[in-house]
Amino acid sequence: MLAETICSAAAVAGLGIAGITAFRKRFLAACRIAAYSLVPLGLVMTGAVEWIAGTAFSPVAWAGFGVLGGAWLLFSSTRAVERRRGGRKETTGGAEPRAVAPAASSPSRGAAPNPKAGQPAGEDFSDIEAILKKHGI
Repeated sequence: MLAETICSAAAVAGLGIAGITAFRKRFLAACRIAAYSLVPLGLVMTGAVEWIAGTAFSPVAWAGFGVLGGAWLLFSSTRAVERRRGGRKETTGGAEPRAVAPAASSPSRGAAPNPKAGQPAGEDFSDIEAILKKHGI
């Protein structure tokens, strides 16, 4: 009841200030002041002030805000850890995934054997040279 009275008084005072401002031929500022002063009155009329007052003095509501804060803290800390790890996903066994199977004797990806000693690996153009010679180029 006290909050509704205070909000209503603030709205009336704001509308009075808006009237004085309009009397001074500052209509744009008067409209803004009137708009701001009507907000508390609208909140009182919709019942939002009563709801806020009931929530502010409710221990259950504050416990709910505490639970929400804890959930937000857990969520943000897990996001920070995920960013620090580089976005890797968790594995079910707890061990990091490996590129090569543990029983393998050598890596599955290796350098191809060099067909000619003068050329670097991966630049075998013998088939291309044969095609070009066949066409007389």
